[in-house]
Amino acid sequence: MTIRVVIVDDQGMVRTGFKVFLDVQPDLKVVGEAADGAEALQVVAALRPDVVLMDIRMPVMNGLEATRALLADDPDPPKVLILTTFDLDDYVYEALRAGASGFLLKDASATELAEAVRVVAAGDALLSPSVTKRLIAEFSRLGAPRAPSVERLKDLTERETEVLSLVARGLSNGEIAGTLFVAEQTVKTHFGKVLMKLSLRDRAQAIVYAYETGLVRPGD
Repeated sequence: MTIRVVIVDDQGMVRTGFKVFLDVQPDLKVVGEAADGAEALQVVAALRPDVVLMDIRMPVMNGLEATRALLADDPDPPKVLILTTFDLDDYVYEALRAGASGFLLKDASATELAEAVRVVAAGDALLSPSVTKRLIAEFSRLGAPRAPSVERLKDLTERETEVLSLVARGLSNGEIAGTLFVAEQTVKTHFGKVLMKLSLRDRAQAIVYAYETGLVRPGD
């Protein structure tokens, strides 16, 4: 199956470079481009891509506002992969809260870019160790849990809660399987139930939820 991609960036050379990188991949196809967030909303509505590569800092409407708008009311929204020039971008936390599936530095290699698109298209989050540290630091700064939905944690089984805690600490499914001495497929099954019970979209939202409810705290 071909993964359909829209590239949103105010720099034409960046869009062209990413398009060249992606279109040589047999399973990826760039179907559209936009130069700002407002244009992105129109392009995405018309083309219905699987993944949107979204720059953060753009004129007219920035990437954060566009991400919120894209994911707010659409029952089947595209995955949004945020492009940034700096891994400590101030928008990291808010973009994840808005529903972005991950972050990619603009200086990523062609191979890293293609793999990032595949990862988020498959429903996983793409959070580099540096971005995860930034996210945890933001939670430390914010202090106490702020989510009102902590009650929903009671719907999880003990093992599902354990899996969510390990996901929030940045472990991959394979690492969680090794920690819990279970098969990787078992971890995927548990995590799928976590997402369903908590009405979360993907791994990125699960990490935010775990910290906001206090299930996991910075430094744990």
